[in-house]
Amino acid sequence: MTQIDTHAAPPTHDRDLVPRMMVRAMLALVLTVLTVVTIARVTGQPLIATLPEGKIIIQREIVLSGDMSGAARVHAPDGTLIAVLSPEEGGFISGVYRVLLHERKKTGVAPDAPVLLLQKDTGRLEIHDPSTGWRADLMGFGADNAKAFARLLAQ
Repeated sequence: MTQIDTHAAPPTHDRDLVPRMMVRAMLALVLTVLTVVTIARVTGQPLIATLPEGKIIIQREIVLSGDMSGAARVHAPDGTLIAVLSPEEGGFISGVYRVLLHERKKTGVAPDAPVLLLQKDTGRLEIHDPSTGWRADLMGFGADNAKAFARLLAQ
């Protein structure tokens, strides 16, 4: 059996955890990006990676409600029930509702105000909250999630 010296000094780390060359390369990358963005903003370069606006071809006002389980209910502004969705069916819609609640709490808007579900001639599907100005392009969340809202337009 060997004895362990409990009075030995702790080991010293002579080597850096991140090589200096890597830190310098990351710093150079950050400075380069900041420089390019600053030049683009100062010279007024147009945004080129934005979605096309398109014209609204179908529009529907809906009132969303949901819970943490993922279940969701969708009503027309007059109270007519459009859809009752289980947690498996309504998870994304319930998630969008929670984002709307968060935005509405920040601005003091009633949680049951209607939102606009928009189909554009570009094929994009969008949800827009006129009371807060919040909007989301639903196609960015995947085809299955966009279809959940597309079914609401069809009903």
